[in-house]
Amino acid sequence: MLLDPLLAAPLVIQAHAFAAMGAFVLGIVQFAGIKGALPHRIVGWVWVVLMLFTAASSFWIHEIRIWGAWSPIHLLGVLVLVLTPLSVLAARRHKIRRHASAMTGLFIGGLVIAGLFAFVPGRIMHDVLFGTNSAGL
Repeated sequence: MLLDPLLAAPLVIQAHAFAAMGAFVLGIVQFAGIKGALPHRIVGWVWVVLMLFTAASSFWIHEIRIWGAWSPIHLLGVLVLVLTPLSVLAARRHKIRRHASAMTGLFIGGLVIAGLFAFVPGRIMHDVLFGTNSAGL
């Protein structure tokens, strides 16, 4: 694994990728930790900020263009920007099941599934993981 392709990318892509990686790690910490305690709430707020930053920064990344400058991944960014605050609101209102299922969905959809698309051959994260042009591209 080499970070060179990511570090050579535009700053917005670097910031987006590192925020997503941080959110992924913190998401795993949240799943493993005790729910509702102060550490869960503190880590949760950091995770929320990272998710919102990751989603918002995606609107300045136009590597895949399907509809003008946009692609289906930008729809996911809109979804994350809407659902993340609603998930926090559910927790504040003590609707814990709704909060837990929404946050789990955001983690799976916004980080795992979207993240897998980042590792498609020809993308920067594929080059980070497997080496530049390892697919002969």
